[in-house]
Amino acid sequence: MDTVLGSTGTGPIVDQQGRPLRGLNPFDGGRAAVPATGTGTEPPGGRAPARPRGDLLGRRAPRLLLGTVVPLTLLGIWYLLTDVTGTFASYQLPSPASVWTAAVELATWQNGPTLWDHVAVSTQRVFLGFGLGALIGLVVGAAVGLSRLTDALFSGTLGAVRAVPSLAWVPLLVLWMGINEDSKVTLIAIGAFFPVYTTVASALRHVDRHLVEAGRAYGLRGVSLLTRVQLPAATPSVVSGLRLALAQSWLFLVAAELIASSMGLGYLLTESANNGRVDRILLAIVLLALLGKGTDAVIGLVEKRLLRRF
Repeated sequence: MDTVLGSTGTGPIVDQQGRPLRGLNPFDGGRAAVPATGTGTEPPGGRAPARPRGDLLGRRAPRLLLGTVVPLTLLGIWYLLTDVTGTFASYQLPSPASVWTAAVELATWQNGPTLWDHVAVSTQRVFLGFGLGALIGLVVGAAVGLSRLTDALFSGTLGAVRAVPSLAWVPLLVLWMGINEDSKVTLIAIGAFFPVYTTVASALRHVDRHLVEAGRAYGLRGVSLLTRVQLPAATPSVVSGLRLALAQSWLFLVAAELIASSMGLGYLLTESANNGRVDRILLAIVLLALLGKGTDAVIGLVEKRLLRRF
């Protein structure tokens, strides 16, 4: 009769050193094999297996270097098409040197807002709108995700409002709030609200019921259950929603600064387009990209800390 390795009468499946391969034995509970150590065993809860030495993409420095390949390549192509071959005229696509000159000119501008003023004002508007929209989105998303009644009442209406383009809100906000900062921050908050609301509501609907039952067994109810069990379980989705909301805030910024602005990167885009300054248009686009990536990196660091904690 043929025997099956690991079955009764043959003993466990072992490696060349005689250690049981737990991931291949029938009564191991599905655990993976324990990595070898100097003593031959590793206690449960020990260190995770070390990253292979050849895995360069798992290290920070090589990933950062690889991340610069595409931007530098695009910069080189830009330089070739403008300064070397002259494929594009300066009024169509200015050279990188021209954009840098425009940045220096605006940074030292004496007759109006400098480049730093535009950046500071836009960043302030984004952070205020993002904070307001994310907070409201978290509250509404929790209410919709945890209550079937609230879900039935609001999910359809909010889904319809989410489809409204950003520019459609501009005339209404001007009539309601005027052309001051309130209307601009409110428009950005609208953009930040929906990604947080959507991800939080969806994540809370899919929290493991066993975790919720365990929390209730320990006497947790209502807000304490939400903050100590449900939100920590949904942390990855919540942080993903925050990252999407921050990116959406930068997108809504340009529309917000169409509301009678005199400073900001959105204003710089519009004013440069009216004056035919393509170099300043490209400068504003590059700055928006850098600021968006920088703020997203900050959220990424916060995400890593939260995931370690929860």
